[in-house]
Amino acid sequence: MDLLTELTHVAPYAIGLSLPVALIGAGLLYLLRHRSLATALTVLVLVPLVATMAGVLGIAGFMFGPLLTTVVVICTAVGVITVPVAVVLGRNIARRSVWEREARARERAAEASRRELVAWISHDLRTPLAGIRAMAEALADGVVDERDEICSYASRIQGETERLSRMVDDLFELSRITAGALHLEFSAVPLHDVVNEAVAAEHPRAQRRGVRLATETEQWPVVSGSDSELARVVRNLLSNAIRHTPPRGSVVLTAGREGRQAWLRVDDGCGGIDAAQLERVFEVAYRGDHARGDNEREPAGAGLGLAIARGLVQAHHGEIHARNHGPGCRFEVRLPLADGVANR
Repeated sequence: MDLLTELTHVAPYAIGLSLPVALIGAGLLYLLRHRSLATALTVLVLVPLVATMAGVLGIAGFMFGPLLTTVVVICTAVGVITVPVAVVLGRNIARRSVWEREARARERAAEASRRELVAWISHDLRTPLAGIRAMAEALADGVVDERDEICSYASRIQGETERLSRMVDDLFELSRITAGALHLEFSAVPLHDVVNEAVAAEHPRAQRRGVRLATETEQWPVVSGSDSELARVVRNLLSNAIRHTPPRGSVVLTAGREGRQAWLRVDDGCGGIDAAQLERVFEVAYRGDHARGDNEREPAGAGLGLAIARGLVQAHHGEIHARNHGPGCRFEVRLPLADGVANR
């Protein structure tokens, strides 16, 4: 009964002195709601300590005695320990929260990109398949019986089949890159050989388009990488440049070295890209605007070439960038030089 009487006598004073501190702490938390999580946790730790101190001091009538001194020392020691711990925990939780938000954002972006890719590829696959089916039915039904027409149909079927094959290859390569299943065997690769192979492969397309394809470099670096994947990077860049360069335009390749990096530049005559869209050219299924649209005589690409090029360059620990330059765009690739190999 004595204890109950004491509690009844002390409780109003303790509540009356502690409650304002708690309300002030709540107000601070509201004002600091947009600050870091570490700040909020620090306030949460300090408010109960300060409220306890206020209640003890008020009940003791600010008369310092041995017991009051002991309580103050204990509360201070607890504050010295818990406040740094709250700051550290707050920072860790904040980093984890930021990482989780970024991970969710990346996941949503990847899912949206996958849906967009499926939509684009579904459309692109249906177009050549419909053409192949129509021409095959025409040949099978005897609608086309002239030798020249039959040869023309066969040539067009072959062209559409090759286009489908390139799409499937691009999808397979992109799936390897995005799934992290791309394993490269690095060696010293002369950039001159890679460029010659790509130029030889793309030269017929450039001739059909009336586009001049040239290399303007004498000293070619030797880079560290996989020759087949690097050749695909250069071919994709050349294919994109030829596609968007008008007839009588030029696509020029140059190369060099800077520090411990080699650079390769592909300049086209596409007329330029809006600055806000430059970084989007490396997105999956991005095809550009109408000012930089595909040539009417050539089917539109699937929008995978530059995305694959970026993935392969990054797998080589390199960088790839695009910017407007002269009458068109410049795509620049930077790769690490091969160690201990002389350039030629």
